[in-house]
Amino acid sequence: MVRRFLPTWRHPARIVVLAFAAVVSVGTVLLMLPVAAEDGTRTAFVTALFTATSATCVTGLAVVDTPTHWSAFGERVILGLIQAGGLGIMTIASLLGLLVSRRFGLRMQLTAQAETKALDLGDVRRVVRGVVLVSLAFELVTSLVLAARFAIGYDYGPGRALYHGVFHAVSAFNNAGFALYTDNLVPFATDAWICLPIAIAVLAGGLGFPVWLEIWRHRRRGPAKRRWSLHAKITVVTSGLLLLVGFVVITIAEWNNPETLGRFGPGGKLVAGFFHGVMPRTAGFNSIDIGELESGTLLVNDILMFIGGGSAGTAGGIKVTTFALLAFVIYAEIRGEPSVHVMGRKLAASTQRQALAVALLSVGAVVVGTLVLLTLTQYRLEVVLFEVISAFATVGLSTGITADVGSAGHLVLVLLMFLGRVGPITLASALALRERARRYELPEERPIVG
Repeated sequence: MVRRFLPTWRHPARIVVLAFAAVVSVGTVLLMLPVAAEDGTRTAFVTALFTATSATCVTGLAVVDTPTHWSAFGERVILGLIQAGGLGIMTIASLLGLLVSRRFGLRMQLTAQAETKALDLGDVRRVVRGVVLVSLAFELVTSLVLAARFAIGYDYGPGRALYHGVFHAVSAFNNAGFALYTDNLVPFATDAWICLPIAIAVLAGGLGFPVWLEIWRHRRRGPAKRRWSLHAKITVVTSGLLLLVGFVVITIAEWNNPETLGRFGPGGKLVAGFFHGVMPRTAGFNSIDIGELESGTLLVNDILMFIGGGSAGTAGGIKVTTFALLAFVIYAEIRGEPSVHVMGRKLAASTQRQALAVALLSVGAVVVGTLVLLTLTQYRLEVVLFEVISAFATVGLSTGITADVGSAGHLVLVLLMFLGRVGPITLASALALRERARRYELPEERPIVG
């Protein structure tokens, strides 16, 4: 019986799920050690599990105050979990396998493909080779800029400035949202030298590694955009439009709100508005009180968080490609076109089904999570929905209710964060212990739709 069961977990999707679960487990054990807490006491299991999951799934939600509860050791554990979760557990494993064996086996390629969500096996090699270099390059540059600002503008000593620079750079590029300040980045709301580098790192990490590798590959070939793949074009264009919409809508909606942007001057409002136009792309940093946002702004944030960032990057959500492809499918259906064409290419039926499956499974997860959390707490719908989407899309923004939803609520959020990080289809594939190919087709029939 055991021999029959074990081979089912050799499927790449199941390896990905097990790898993330293993890292979360190790992180939980480390965070429960007395040395991980500032006061030297043992941290409760649910608190440690929640924090480890939030860090590994690069979410940023927290049930305890990061700088006051965790010791230097605990903060370094969180930083390590963020880096591992952002790069991707199996991406790291695949890179190590490549360095050791100088080649990829088919199973290693499939596993890396499942984790990185690369387009095909040929892309896996390029993505895995470039992931670490791209990550370290952005993190290094951001760390140096932030460290210089902390040292020059806030009189931090060299060691403290560098530590804060590295921590926030890694947290930003991996779209985690963990900060070493009790009120996150509120003290730096109008400081462009802090907020803009972090925002740029968030955007870079959320764009996706395949896009950056394409940009690098075509950097010397004239108008590179004409040679980009369909994936790169859709990701860049849709990300740019969503960024513009988020920046404009949030800035205008909160311009006169005295609890958010209204207390700043025009320049500060633009800096904070841009920062919060970026953050719903699954980062989780905040420089204003999210709980004081207008109801309409919360709804806009819900939409942006649910969509998320680019595929094969550090962002969460259903991904901008999924959102854009569904929009193209709807547009083609409205026009009565028999097939879907996007930017000079025909969209495969299998890709349409995958986009639809991701979107509907994600909606289902959010709805169920919201219903459960509403049952467990006394909070109103808009704040519970915001919290659930933030957890599932691995964003980390919160209206301030995370610590108060109780242990059962924390476990619900843990499950949502894990599901959102590994992906609904990956998790569903991992749980499907039986696979089979369809050997025949049934007679076709068209039910009435709409």
